[in-house]
Amino acid sequence: MISDILNLFGKNPVFDALFIVFSFCLIGIIVDFLFIKFLFKITAKTKTDIDDEIISILKKPVFISFILIGLFFAFKTLNLSEGIFKLISNLLATLGLLLWTKILFKLSKFFLNVVFPKLTKKTKIKIGNEIFPLVKNIVNLLIVFIFIYFLFSIWNIDITPLLAAGGITGFAVAFASKDTISHIFSGLSVYADKPFKVGDRIKLDGGELGDVVEIGLRSTRIKTPDETMINIPNNIIANSKIINYNQPKSNIKVKINIGVEYGTDIDLVKKTLINCAKKINIILSKPEPCAFFVNHGDSSLDFLLVAWVENPFKQFLAKDKLNTEINKEFKKAGINIPFPTRTIYYDKN
Repeated sequence: MISDILNLFGKNPVFDALFIVFSFCLIGIIVDFLFIKFLFKITAKTKTDIDDEIISILKKPVFISFILIGLFFAFKTLNLSEGIFKLISNLLATLGLLLWTKILFKLSKFFLNVVFPKLTKKTKIKIGNEIFPLVKNIVNLLIVFIFIYFLFSIWNIDITPLLAAGGITGFAVAFASKDTISHIFSGLSVYADKPFKVGDRIKLDGGELGDVVEIGLRSTRIKTPDETMINIPNNIIANSKIINYNQPKSNIKVKINIGVEYGTDIDLVKKTLINCAKKINIILSKPEPCAFFVNHGDSSLDFLLVAWVENPFKQFLAKDKLNTEINKEFKKAGINIPFPTRTIYYDKN
């Protein structure tokens, strides 16, 4: 049909090429108009805005694709040599591939950041936020592989030798990076088992204590109470005993050890300690604070005050407030905290 129309205007190849480009631009404008006139009106009537966003993402690349197709047919009419035309057609196909690869990245980002969270919320599927970076990386890697495959196909590059070489290289790389692979598989086990989540306070059997900041594919980052950031490889975490202070409940015990002078009224000490705990607003009323007489020390009667706070983040603040209040109330009640004393006998002989 296009050749019949061109015959009406003679046999000028340049004019034919310009006419083809103009025709495909016109078709692109018409399609663009249909997007605005009909598709956007249809999607506006739906209850979700997901389809509106998808149409918005596809609108511009569809128009550009018609221009690229028009350029392909335009160059075909110029009677170029086979080598030059093949080079130009490959370049146009590569531009189209780059365009639609970019669109795939946009669509994957939209579906993972917007559609997928809405779907999981609607279906009540519980998927931790920590798994999303892993899914995003896998999807992006898949898109890159698709791009490379079609790029090689466009330029007629045989990928069989590359796959064979890649297999040998992959074996060598895998052997050299076995520790990294171990970290990655351990990270997957952490995702699956969920011994903790971001925000939990944990303690490893190696003594590391802190709040989980990020769970990565290779390592987990925790922030210690003194604001130090620690990166712990996932294979260490997978093989460690983990204390999670936020599970099954985030309530945590606060212990205060204190000694008083011999001869002090024991009941008075217990009552004073419990009253001190009840005055602190961050101390929970249930379980109730309790005080115990635990030991006859070398120079003191030793007591233990036990109270509870609602989460591990308030533990150190609770200890500060309790010690301050105990010091103040002991002075009021005349309860003395003894200094360690030693009696030395001196023999003049």
